[in-house]
Amino acid sequence: MRDVYTMGIDIGSTSSKCVILKNGKDIVAEGVVNLGAGTKGADKVIEKVMNDANLTLEDMDTIVSTGYGRNSYDGATKTMSELSCHAKGGSYIFGDVRTIIDIGGQDIKVLKLNNKGQLMNFLMNDKCAAGTGRFLEVMSGVLDVKLEDLGDLDKQASEKTPISSTCTVFAESEVISCMAKKIPIPNIVRGIHFSVATRVAGLAKRGGLVEPVAMTGGVTKNLGIVRALSEELNTEIKISKDSQMAGALGAALYAYEEYLKS
Repeated sequence: MRDVYTMGIDIGSTSSKCVILKNGKDIVAEGVVNLGAGTKGADKVIEKVMNDANLTLEDMDTIVSTGYGRNSYDGATKTMSELSCHAKGGSYIFGDVRTIIDIGGQDIKVLKLNNKGQLMNFLMNDKCAAGTGRFLEVMSGVLDVKLEDLGDLDKQASEKTPISSTCTVFAESEVISCMAKKIPIPNIVRGIHFSVATRVAGLAKRGGLVEPVAMTGGVTKNLGIVRALSEELNTEIKISKDSQMAGALGAALYAYEEYLKS
């Protein structure tokens, strides 16, 4: 019996992720590029994983695209909501998880799963950049530090400097004011992280928080955010090296189910 290869591609607002699965369970290759919808991000990440797996698009039995730019990729067999794909991928990665928090480039999603890992309900904030990856990008720019260094700076903080504004523009002014007062950068960074965590926790608690809780998306690389959110929710936040790939992984799993139907 031949092997079945399925591919999931998650085209987000700021990055594109891709996963190739063999026989619906084994990850053959995965990759991410920091180019999102409206760019060549999808083509580049697909090329990367194909090279890593030593496979071609012709070897793919089924392809499912998801994410903000899912309709922009013409090679997909089917498109699916990122909500369903993050629930599917998150359940695969974390097992018995009941709540998944996904902080994306432009929005925040809180997914509620049943005990079978199926999506039952969701809450979403997509009206404002505050609390999103874009918010952190803006803040790192104001502080003149690299986005990927925020987590390490947080660890150096002696205390958190309160950043009370939920609006990105006003928070930017607050941060500039803190810098003018010579407040240490790590303390400001921790304040920024708790500003994000407070907003995300408020969304997560709406409708009742069910544990265990896991986090997906690229922001999971920032352990300062993970720690702050864990403190705000007073619970452990599960993360994985594959957290950023959850949407693409879920899409690849759905692609295998689609293959079985054919």
